[in-house]
Amino acid sequence: MIGAAPAGALERYFALSARGTSARTEVLAGATTFLTMAYIVLVNPAILGQAGMPVAAVAAATCFAAAFASILMGLVANVPLALAPGMGLNAYFSFTVVQQMGIPWPIALGCVLISGIAFLLLTLTGIRQLIVAVIPTHLFAAVAGGIGLFIGFIGLKNAGIVVANPATFVSLGTLSEPSAALALFGLLLIGVLSVWNVRGAMLIGIVATTLVAWMFGQVTVASEPYSLAALIGTAFKLDIPGVFGLGGSHGLGLLEVLFVFLFVDLFDNIGTLVAVTKRAGLMDAAGRIPGLNRILITDAVSTIVGSVAGTSTVTSYVESAAGVQAGGRTGLTAVVTGILFLLTMFVAPYAQLVPLAATAPALIVVGGLMLLPLTEVPWEDPLSAIPAFLTVALIPLTFSIANGLAFGITAHAILKLMRGTATRADWFLFILAGLFVVRFAWMGAA
Repeated sequence: MIGAAPAGALERYFALSARGTSARTEVLAGATTFLTMAYIVLVNPAILGQAGMPVAAVAAATCFAAAFASILMGLVANVPLALAPGMGLNAYFSFTVVQQMGIPWPIALGCVLISGIAFLLLTLTGIRQLIVAVIPTHLFAAVAGGIGLFIGFIGLKNAGIVVANPATFVSLGTLSEPSAALALFGLLLIGVLSVWNVRGAMLIGIVATTLVAWMFGQVTVASEPYSLAALIGTAFKLDIPGVFGLGGSHGLGLLEVLFVFLFVDLFDNIGTLVAVTKRAGLMDAAGRIPGLNRILITDAVSTIVGSVAGTSTVTSYVESAAGVQAGGRTGLTAVVTGILFLLTMFVAPYAQLVPLAATAPALIVVGGLMLLPLTEVPWEDPLSAIPAFLTVALIPLTFSIANGLAFGITAHAILKLMRGTATRADWFLFILAGLFVVRFAWMGAA
């Protein structure tokens, strides 16, 4: 009788029976989702650490943001959708915004906060429907694929498998070097575990590679102690006044940063939502996602909270599909995933012991898996294929998601106009394309 009350409360709140599931199934599904996406606790700090952020603090912020977002999603939207700092956007944050543009990471965190507020306002006002309506689905797919190549390229670079070459830009590194050899070992291990459908394959691969690195003296033990300071080293460090104080060469660049954070987050959410809710059988007969506004509002609030905690944009994770595959049908799955992330936060400082060679294989594998949406591009149609190719190619080759987006949307608008298929409903598309043309002209004059 004592255990019946909590079970009854869960039944009423999450409507377990109505969705054909049980509390036990939801708990197992939540644990499954956690195992498939727990690699982010080690990978996100490795990427943001290259922007000069303290690794241990980023790991703690990653856990906290994933916990808050997933629990909020489960309680508010009642869908089995887990969230965490997004892959791709963390790379854009570190390599483009901080390293290439020279924007200090506290100001970059301020940009993340502002993009989250903008996303929230766009959702509340309904403008997001306008944005989604004018962007063709093949560009959604191309952005995902381009980001996949971007992440994979970063992984190969971090591993030392691909290195700079003055004659050919890039070339194959020395595979006998410890970093490259460790990464290849990790890549092989993750690959074998993945083809055998082992849950948590990437997490196991990262940990095993770290242990091998430690055995061969390739891990430097940091002197930073396990303390509260290590957990909150990036919390509340965002610089909002610094965002609005950016000028000179950063003027239009600031708008670009905000646009990319907002736009890619929107793409990530729509694509992930369609994939996960369709698999869970939560779409209605018309193909709509019930409670879509609550889902997007939760995502926006999570990005705001994540930036305050000290991490890059928080977004929905397609790994949630693993939990759905395990039977998850309600928000209880997401709540369980969030609780596990919360528990992980207290060992987060040890993420600094993980070398780049150990996280690089996960980046390579994740990048490869993100190429799947490219099958949705109608490559036989030049109107779709040319903008999609430009998007996919220029994201990794220019180390910038913004450049890929700009070329893809501009090419699509021009080709549609030249083909004579443009309509009045495309006015917002041409405004976006016009802004990108102005951006290219500004970059050329700089």
